[in-house]
Amino acid sequence: MEYRGYDSAGLAVNDGTKIEIAKCKGRLKALSDLTNGGETIQGTSGIGHTRWATHGVPSDTNSHPHYNSNESIAVVHNGIIENYIKIKQRLIDKGYSFQSQTDTEVVVQLLDHYYEGDALAAITKVMTKLEGSYALGIVFNDHPDELFAVRKDSPLIVGVSESGNYIASDVPAILKYTRDVYYIDNGEIVKLTRDNVSFYNSDLEPIEKELKTVAWDISAAEKGGYEHFMLKEIHEQPKAVRDTLNPRIRDNDIVIDELNMNEEDIKNLKKIFIVACGSAYHTGMTGKYVIEDLARIPVEVDLASEFRYRNPILEEGTLTIIISQSGETADSLAALREAKRQGMKVLGIINVVGSSIAREADNVMYTWAGPEIAVATTKAYSTQLSALYLLAMHFAKVRGALPQNEFDTLLQNLRQLPEQIQSILDNNVTQIQYIASKFVAVKECFFIGRGVDYTTALEGSLKLKEISYIHSEAYPAGELKHGPIALIEDGTLVTAILTQEDLYKKTLSNIVEIQSRGALVLAVTNEGNEEAVKVSDIAVYIPVTDKHFTTSLAVIPLQLLSYYVSIGKGLDLDKPRNLAKSVTVE
Repeated sequence: MEYRGYDSAGLAVNDGTKIEIAKCKGRLKALSDLTNGGETIQGTSGIGHTRWATHGVPSDTNSHPHYNSNESIAVVHNGIIENYIKIKQRLIDKGYSFQSQTDTEVVVQLLDHYYEGDALAAITKVMTKLEGSYALGIVFNDHPDELFAVRKDSPLIVGVSESGNYIASDVPAILKYTRDVYYIDNGEIVKLTRDNVSFYNSDLEPIEKELKTVAWDISAAEKGGYEHFMLKEIHEQPKAVRDTLNPRIRDNDIVIDELNMNEEDIKNLKKIFIVACGSAYHTGMTGKYVIEDLARIPVEVDLASEFRYRNPILEEGTLTIIISQSGETADSLAALREAKRQGMKVLGIINVVGSSIAREADNVMYTWAGPEIAVATTKAYSTQLSALYLLAMHFAKVRGALPQNEFDTLLQNLRQLPEQIQSILDNNVTQIQYIASKFVAVKECFFIGRGVDYTTALEGSLKLKEISYIHSEAYPAGELKHGPIALIEDGTLVTAILTQEDLYKKTLSNIVEIQSRGALVLAVTNEGNEEAVKVSDIAVYIPVTDKHFTTSLAVIPLQLLSYYVSIGKGLDLDKPRNLAKSVTVE
């Protein structure tokens, strides 16, 4: 789980007589060295945590687990306790003292306050006092053979096997031990022993859960010979895109069974909202261009963190699409709930089976990318694009906006995408490595494009800043003259994406404008576009495809460029600073 947080780590293990705790600032390797690979802490029941700091700077003291004064209770926590200041002051007034600056410590002190020998009873009382989000793992010294967990708005799964039972925030953490899991819902409490798992609601009434089997195996969450997870996942994109497309293409038609919308429902659509964060938002932006052009349905794309608070107007005939790799993104989950509160139908485009968004959406399109470990997304992004292409074409055909001959041509281009992505990976890597070596020392970078090329620019810029820490911005090429061109000077790198033939001349004019001001221009364009070579310093060519699908190809060189620039700078690109894989807090 280190990709979820890596500024500190800790363990709390019950050896049958006491809870032994070891924790420290730094990567998981620091904790391994501190405990001699875990050998210095003995026991068969315990909890661990890798932290992504929210409240309190990374330090030994602020690391999880947190514990009460006599170390008889220990807690790990994923999420944010929003009312922790109020609770902390109340406990201080009762004589409690606090060691850390975290919000999590109030949880264990509250447990201490309410605990009278009945662990479940204490947990339910604490749940009534906490506001915010949490997935908690809890151990009590008085219950040496038991482990407790509870969740509210933060992911939590339970894995079961013959050799023991486990809690985790995500499936890859336990794939080494089991693929049989329970997905825990809000307000549910779990008690684990080595041989048994019991589930309770907030009234401590026993409940039954359905055991699920995860399709991934451990090899999917390992590097498989690649130097980094990101490089492995870049090279997995042809398969991931193929796995997302092929099950939905049958007899030269697109069939999306999980959509659960008949033709009348699709014809009655008046508007689509696409809501997402980060790279998923960029796929939504691409989806807007493609859906509006092909299906002629108005599309509004919102950042989930804005959608949830701006009191959106959702009228009858609106479909809300929530896009998330993890299915646990806090803002996206809140946006989903807002849409459902207003009575809207919600479709989730999700990669993780059984995740919160997958369970709460009315219907789900899974992207079948497999586990994505690198913080900077690649294959999940590509599969989300593929899902949106399928939706756009399906909606267009049903609504009569796309003639059969045009549909057939589009479908042929769609089927070729995995092979074309593979050709870029096979033929362009050496060139991208050379380009990256020239731009390692660049301080400023801009990405420009028009139409879907602008949405590609957004993703390329994000990738570069995420893993190389180079200041990078993306703009519609036509907006340069409205301010950003003031920042262009000698040595500035500008990456121009030109894949839309009807917009070539417009973007070429913008390139000439910035070159005259001393910028270096890298062009990413279709094979055969000789004009781009004449006005750029370096050109990278991608195979020719339909104009609606070019993002899927143009983004591959940009992913590779970011990767090799980061390599050239000697950075830990799988774990970029200040970032975590799944943003499960606001």
